[in-house]
Amino acid sequence: MKIRQLAYFVPDVRVAATRHRSEFGSGPFLIADHIRLTSSLHRGRAAPLDHSAAYGQWGDIMVEFVQQNNDGPSAFRDMYLAGGEGLHHVAIFVDDVGAAIARYERQGDTVALHAEMASGFVFAMIDTVARHGHMIELYRPDSTLVDFYAMVAAEPEAGQPWREIDLN
Repeated sequence: MKIRQLAYFVPDVRVAATRHRSEFGSGPFLIADHIRLTSSLHRGRAAPLDHSAAYGQWGDIMVEFVQQNNDGPSAFRDMYLAGGEGLHHVAIFVDDVGAAIARYERQGDTVALHAEMASGFVFAMIDTVARHGHMIELYRPDSTLVDFYAMVAAEPEAGQPWREIDLN
């Protein structure tokens, strides 16, 4: 499976995107604030998740910076306390999220996050920290997701390191 995205948990997505662009030439970044989830389960229990993210291209791979805007349990807080930061997950495309989850569970991994957006887009984070040092995010490459990846990759150079978008 090809890794499609590297994602870092950070206290502030704007600061992280600006710093990464300056240091590595990535981006420019698209920033979405307070991404709305219609369903968010943390380790099988309902847990609201308010998060913001910055998405940019870094060579052949997308890089994401994500911040949690609310208190409470989450796949992010499983690895980092408030103010902490670091590599959190890699993302891969799978044909069937449910089947991929079952495969990881048979290997002894657990689902840290299962979420759905208003558009019906479903994603899951599998806790593979003990084996890989990070989580793995799974999602199906439907046309909306593939188009989003293409939009990030094609984001034109601009004077600013990032611009705001609405994913809700």
